[in-house]
Amino acid sequence: MIRIALLLIAFLVQGLSMETLTPTKSFQAKGDVQDIFYDKNKNILYAANSNGSVELFDVESSLVIKTIELPTIIDFIGDVMPSKIYSIDVIEEKLLIVSQGMKGYRNLWIYENDTLTKIFDIDKKYFLQKASFIDKDRILFALLSNQVGLYNLKTEENEYFMQLSHSSFSHFKVSVDKKSFASTDESGIVRLFNTQDGIIIKTLEALNLDKVYQVDYKNDVILTAGQDRKAVVYPTNAQAYVLHFDFLLYSCALSTNSTYGAVSYNEKNEILVFDIANKRYLYNLIGQKATLTQILFISEKELIASSDSNIINFWKF
Repeated sequence: MIRIALLLIAFLVQGLSMETLTPTKSFQAKGDVQDIFYDKNKNILYAANSNGSVELFDVESSLVIKTIELPTIIDFIGDVMPSKIYSIDVIEEKLLIVSQGMKGYRNLWIYENDTLTKIFDIDKKYFLQKASFIDKDRILFALLSNQVGLYNLKTEENEYFMQLSHSSFSHFKVSVDKKSFASTDESGIVRLFNTQDGIIIKTLEALNLDKVYQVDYKNDVILTAGQDRKAVVYPTNAQAYVLHFDFLLYSCALSTNSTYGAVSYNEKNEILVFDIANKRYLYNLIGQKATLTQILFISEKELIASSDSNIINFWKF
């Protein structure tokens, strides 16, 4: 009770100057949105949903300009069902998709030139959790078993495939320059790796004491969202610090220049935007009706968030 009271007092003090903002606009998808990607050059939002499709929204108009449908699958009892999409990434004109497959395994697809090509299927027996492009010919992927590989599309072979730890995989984030990635798991430990060879760069001080749900990594700054109700910030050339909350943190994001951080921080599915340098709480973003799945800054002052619902919200502050 004392801890809860102290957390509440601390939050109220920091939040005295917080501004509460409602969404500027919303996007309506065909199913619960699991992952989003923003193409800043075309001002297009990619949204992957649980009903087996990726929708492309024009951010200015909020209208769907294209829908990419995945083939249906057959579940364990023989019913035909949509293939839930777990992860997407985009490079140039290529769309990378991790989706539900047969017998609990996952499929990996590339969509390019209006053609959907399957890269991994049940033959690999991979329980894929996430995949990202390193360049147009190589894909970094992670399995639930916390194994990570770098797959070469030209040679159709893994350049490396390694076990990161014995804890179940949670999330990874590739740096903007694609040279390194931060990975985390149910232990709460965050590790940095070189993407080219998979060699570990360093293990960060373990300030999350339980599973980290998500990690973001930009401009040498790392932000975590943890099951232990902590957001941890690892700044550039500065001491790491912890922000304490009274609810599980399912999602987090850093702004384009890592000036701001954002975390989903309470049972109302609200998002806190704070200043990375001085820890000041700035904005409370409301309007999300379900558990957050992704938070994404599209600029220093614009943020998009998806949840286990078909509504994607956009805030400008």
